[in-house]
Amino acid sequence: MPAFPPPSPADDARALAAVRDAALPLRGGDADYDDLLDLAADATIVLLGEASHGTHEFYSRRAAITRRLVEEQGFTAVAVEADWPDAKRVDDWVRGASANADEDAADALSGFERFPQWMWRNADVLQFVTWLRARNAGCEDECTRTGFFGIDLYSLYTSIEAVLRYLDETDPEAARRARYRYACFEHFGEEPQAYGYTASFDISRSCEDEAVRQLIDLRRRASTAPPQRDELAADALFSAEQNARLVRNAEEYYRSMFRGRISSWNLRDRHMTETLQQLAAHLERQGRAPKIVVWAHNSHLGDARATEMGARGELNVGQLVREHWRERAVLVGFTTYTGTVTAADDWDAPARRKVVNRGMPGSYEALFHDVGLPDFYLRLRDGGAAADALRAPRLERAIGVIYRPDTERVSHYFRARLADQFDAVIHVDDTSAVQPLERVGVASSTEPPETFPSGI
Repeated sequence: MPAFPPPSPADDARALAAVRDAALPLRGGDADYDDLLDLAADATIVLLGEASHGTHEFYSRRAAITRRLVEEQGFTAVAVEADWPDAKRVDDWVRGASANADEDAADALSGFERFPQWMWRNADVLQFVTWLRARNAGCEDECTRTGFFGIDLYSLYTSIEAVLRYLDETDPEAARRARYRYACFEHFGEEPQAYGYTASFDISRSCEDEAVRQLIDLRRRASTAPPQRDELAADALFSAEQNARLVRNAEEYYRSMFRGRISSWNLRDRHMTETLQQLAAHLERQGRAPKIVVWAHNSHLGDARATEMGARGELNVGQLVREHWRERAVLVGFTTYTGTVTAADDWDAPARRKVVNRGMPGSYEALFHDVGLPDFYLRLRDGGAAADALRAPRLERAIGVIYRPDTERVSHYFRARLADQFDAVIHVDDTSAVQPLERVGVASSTEPPETFPSGI
């Protein structure tokens, strides 16, 4: 996206008047998201973003919208910016898998061990998955249980363990072959970054062929398996295949990290989108409506073609989902002007409650603050004066797991055309920090932190 001057006072005045006219106040009532539910009436996939990984209101609003999508429109899956095996433990718990021994939601969420734990081990997610389990338990013939899935790709070694565990239980000979193939990764001491560094400079050390062979084996197994009437058994086979695919993609991702940010970012978002496509196909095969709600950062879920990211060659889930599902995809962004956020000073540093700077002049955050509503919803898909006004590029803020207010312009702002980036936006003017289940964010795994190295 080329450089351009900041919006003129006249541009600001026109945009402010248009947004004030179109903004729907959110007052905490049952009808708050009626327009969004209308927008999603024919949707297969609804992407619910966030402007930070540590804001309570973003999580609580997404939970409220998701509950309505599940109950009123039959959405059958919640897919989050987390690794598949960590989320699978939650899925087993919320859908009542007999093998799951977790006693409560806090136990089910304990698979999220790596920095930043607060992304998914927080009070809002705890409350949501507790609700989801209760709702699933009350499902009879008239409703379908809703699952909880991860779409990210950091869990190279955890996914290897999950594949081996599944094969040990179902086919010991296949497990033996898988151990032989995955032994290639053992030379790096379960350090994916060490593997990526070595294999990126010495292709003879690459484990790519072994990871591909194992994925082909599991795909063949899945394609030739007889139809399984047991929903959880079918899900177990599908999960093993997804873990094998994650190993294959993570292997390439860790090698790409040393070639440049753009290639690794694109690989990650392609993996997340492919996971959504595979999940939708699996749900359809099982006779469940392939209707998915996605929780992830705005930077992943807003269409990259409308941002500086796209101008420098990056794509993202929002773009790929629109290309695949077209009008059946709904993209929703979230913004805030000020407040507090849970974030760290640096990688693996403890979680801290930080004050969020006021939105910068010339930003969407500052414009929305001037609307004068504490909390509002803005529909953009169908055009109109507000959408036209928000098609001119402005600054947009993105806070990841790290927040550096002293260098905020460089560290956290980029330019975007909001009306092309999202179908709707929810603005909460003054937000509060999400409440972690633990007070510190120290890594307890050799695998890289979630969101590494981008922070989002």
